[in-house]
Amino acid sequence: MDGVLVDSEPIWRAVEREVFAGVGIEVTDEDLFETMGVRVADVVERWHRRKPWDRPSREEVARSIVERVAHAIEREGAFNREATPAIDYVDGLGLRLALASSSPMRLIQKVLSIGGLVDRFEVVLSAEDEERGKPDPAVYLSAARKLGVQPERCLAVEDSINGVRSAKAAGMVCVAVPVSGVTDGFEGADLVLGSIAEFDDRIWASTGTVPAAASSDG
Repeated sequence: MDGVLVDSEPIWRAVEREVFAGVGIEVTDEDLFETMGVRVADVVERWHRRKPWDRPSREEVARSIVERVAHAIEREGAFNREATPAIDYVDGLGLRLALASSSPMRLIQKVLSIGGLVDRFEVVLSAEDEERGKPDPAVYLSAARKLGVQPERCLAVEDSINGVRSAKAAGMVCVAVPVSGVTDGFEGADLVLGSIAEFDDRIWASTGTVPAAASSDG
């Protein structure tokens, strides 16, 4: 979802810088790119292990990040309008759609509402409900299970390196759309697009697949 359906990665980075600065931690661009696609609770836990703080609690820090990101997405209208034609294209092929995101469900529902996509995905899952988040494959495996298809018959669309790792660990074909300005490190993807607008019939030839089911993040 993040980075594919909504241009939220710059928002996440700005908010994380601000919130972590409030607990005495300065995060760099390299730090932020390294944790792209990772659950916010896991990001907070990671920094708390490195540079522990007393208050606010880790749960409060995570909640603050999510709330600020949600408000910013709504305020800035960051929905990616190029995503809707891609979803229409998949629907036109008779494929089934799942959304498997690291974001909490509250944020997922807000983005779907803003984009008018509430009824477009058969399955909507958050990695917050899994024991492990991306790059672990759990949320993608759950998406395939909910769709009733084998993971290797699914195609994942990802914008982050951690998301690509998650999808590939699940055994899926993965198309990367690195919209956040980071193009290095996507060698693990089966195909890298310059934009989600490029998601068309060329996908199948380029990835050597036959359409069966699709799963979208991130």
